[in-house]
Amino acid sequence: MVAVREKFASQASPALLKGLREIARREGRDFHDVLEDAMSDYIVGRADEKVRPEVMAHFRDSVERHRLLYELLAQ
Repeated sequence: MVAVREKFASQASPALLKGLREIARREGRDFHDVLEDAMSDYIVGRADEKVRPEVMAHFRDSVERHRLLYELLAQ
């Protein structure tokens, strides 16, 4: 299943972009996928305000530990 994406334009500091590019390079991923993950994490982080911090910490740890499985399942 192919994810539907919408193009948009924005600006960011060179340091932030460099960091995202480095993560993408190190993980062998496309820049837009890393950017999408960062935006998703930000949104989830804002939703955390309604959830106990220790619960979200366990959730994030689980997502990170099983990231490869989730990516394989998404294919």
